[in-house]
Amino acid sequence: MRPLLLAVALLPLAVQAHDEHEHGSLGKHEHGVAQLNVALDGKTLELELDSPAMNLVGFEHLATSDADKATVAAAQAQLKQPLQLLGAPASAQCSVQSVELMSPLFGDAATDDGDHDEHEGHQHADIHAHYQLTCAKPEALANLNFAPLFKRFPATQKIQVQLIGPNGQQGAELTTGNPTLTL
Repeated sequence: MRPLLLAVALLPLAVQAHDEHEHGSLGKHEHGVAQLNVALDGKTLELELDSPAMNLVGFEHLATSDADKATVAAAQAQLKQPLQLLGAPASAQCSVQSVELMSPLFGDAATDDGDHDEHEGHQHADIHAHYQLTCAKPEALANLNFAPLFKRFPATQKIQVQLIGPNGQQGAELTTGNPTLTL
């Protein structure tokens, strides 16, 4: 993991430890809910999305039917185009530098970090997306609008965000009614 996102990735562990102490155990894998880490450092904008496959393709089993394979391929193609999902202001002049997608549904081996495990007889699979963008005018990045992501993947009801940006470290919760992340 890149150093910029490492700090953001570690933040939820502290929050989760506190929440588990206060409210009991929280599950990482919750249908309808995705996790998003965002880091803006200079002209570099990094985003790391972690979502149950159910939110993005409607199922979590390996695709065997032609219809399921087509659904996975369509979701994968859309996820490879982050600028169409996050609504960055055109004035920021952002361009995609790298895209990394991982999921057992894409043929990647399952890892031990919980992205493919058994729970009450049901198989869970996550989709991980990591994006690195360069924005020529990062000062124009006042916000990111995730309405296109919610529209494209309607089973995603909520995105829990951890952000490190020009205004420091913050958390946010995005929904279809509140899809804009202020940077």
